[in-house]
Amino acid sequence: MTRKKGFLLLLLLLCQFALGQMDTIHLKHVIISDTQLNRFSKSKTTTTFTDSIVQKNAASLTSLLNYNSTIYFKENGLGMVSSPSFRGTTAQQTAVIWNGININSQLNGQTDFNTIVSNNYNSIVVRAGGGSSIYGSNAIGGSIHLNNSVEFKKQLSNQFFGSYGSFNTLNANYKFTASDVKWSSQIVVSRNSSDNDYPYLNTNQKNENGQFYNTSLNAILGYKINPKSHLKFYSQWYDGERHFSGTLAAPSKSKYADLNFRNLAELMVEHNAFVSTVKAAYLSEKYQYFEDKDQPNFSFGKAETALLKYDLLYRFSQKITFNTLLDYTHTKGFGSDLNENRRGVFSSVFLMKHQLLNQLSYEINFRKEVTNNYESPFLYSIGLHYNATKYYHLKFNYSKNFRIPTFNDLYWQQGGNPNLKPETAHQFELSQEIKLKNTSLSVTGFYNSLTDLISWKPNDTGLWQPINTEKVTAYGLEANLNYKRKLNSNHSIELGTNYSYTISENEQTQKQLIYVPYHKMTASVAYSYKKITFYSNYLFNGQVFTSLDNEYKLKEYTVVNSGIEYDIFKKCTLGFRVQNVFNENYQSVAQRPFPGRNYTLNFNINL
Repeated sequence: MTRKKGFLLLLLLLCQFALGQMDTIHLKHVIISDTQLNRFSKSKTTTTFTDSIVQKNAASLTSLLNYNSTIYFKENGLGMVSSPSFRGTTAQQTAVIWNGININSQLNGQTDFNTIVSNNYNSIVVRAGGGSSIYGSNAIGGSIHLNNSVEFKKQLSNQFFGSYGSFNTLNANYKFTASDVKWSSQIVVSRNSSDNDYPYLNTNQKNENGQFYNTSLNAILGYKINPKSHLKFYSQWYDGERHFSGTLAAPSKSKYADLNFRNLAELMVEHNAFVSTVKAAYLSEKYQYFEDKDQPNFSFGKAETALLKYDLLYRFSQKITFNTLLDYTHTKGFGSDLNENRRGVFSSVFLMKHQLLNQLSYEINFRKEVTNNYESPFLYSIGLHYNATKYYHLKFNYSKNFRIPTFNDLYWQQGGNPNLKPETAHQFELSQEIKLKNTSLSVTGFYNSLTDLISWKPNDTGLWQPINTEKVTAYGLEANLNYKRKLNSNHSIELGTNYSYTISENEQTQKQLIYVPYHKMTASVAYSYKKITFYSNYLFNGQVFTSLDNEYKLKEYTVVNSGIEYDIFKKCTLGFRVQNVFNENYQSVAQRPFPGRNYTLNFNINL
């Protein structure tokens, strides 16, 4: 695929008539730490997931995004390791941002989405396309934003959500919120566990050694020093253990334990046209891998990261805003297969947005990093937003993005390569939107050229080692449709659908990357009558290749989940959900089946 074909794809989009997906929702009285998400994403497509959507899915972030976005997930069975493919990229090219801080693993460069509990956050936002100029490494295919808000208003609330279902699966989530005009606090505790021993359809086997549990604690504190300055503190603790289930062909006795700590303190001061923010963060990740769960022997890895960040925003006028970011990140990584190594990265970022005309605005972002471990490229992003009419909008964005080598890539004792270069990507996208009273629909075309991809291959001596070799071209189309209407005081309906067509090819072989489907589609419908709500989710994943030569593949599959909720009284809801209604026999990773039809009973109490 040549660049000319990519430009032709976008030119064709200009001739289409499309509706637009709603941008990130701005909530009154709510302060989030990830301020750049709202201020400098006008030329990007963003999607916000509300509490009502979160609770209609399983507890993990994988389930939420798999059934409600165009992101494809490769899972080693239910609850096992989960890796995303966003716009034809890899899991290491999708950034996860926690309250404005990139939390992708420093060891392997990715986030396992089955270790993220959706109920722990006040909002979850998907930002499509490149974002490295703001969020740094990994933000090539897109970024997922996990935000905890701080509210300075008088309130006291308790929320408990619980569910129990097939395979002894338990999910419990308790959220306590207390605040007034000076103080704000929130505590969230979650527990998830499952025997996960589901039978494999059409066989006499079942998912053995697949049990898991995880416990997490989130704490958010805020203090308003005066009307123009406040102090915030975010803390998160996660402890999880999973037994890695085997395949159809081979059993497994392994297990994996991980322990994560994240702490972030932030001071914000506003003075006239300036907003000054200082952030300090400490992140710790640790894993233990047991080849045999019955034996005490294990391998381990640990990374500790300290970050100091200064954010200065200047409102030059009502139409022009500047934002400068300076941060220093220091990481120490070590483990049984990893000698102790340290990495310090200093980065400077310049952001600007300008409302050039009433209908036209643009955004410019620049980023440069300095470190001794690799040569960092100069990154940039240029975006336009044009309101052609009250209902019809155009967005354009061009960006250069990157992913840095991980500690495993650089320092793994059995083959790390300290001479690796960062992966780089040049990406452009064009979106068309129309927003009506009850309906929004968008169509986005994207083109992404990736170079210096890091891949592990055997060298002349047979030792596997990471090298910069491959070039990948990814391009395609995304469409999003949403409809929401309250018919009268008793009836309301909500519809949503997402579709993506993705080509992601190795330029040398002209073959589609493994585990990247050409087609993915999701759809959801919810109908409410008085105190009863019926809802259903639909997922279609097209076939994926499982070998580099595209000779082996997994067939396409369709999964439907349906449920019902009933408001017993004003502050209590009881629900029942059926997953995989039609008992589809499917796999997203070869030889690792998912469960057939299964059931969940849930309830939600707000006091």
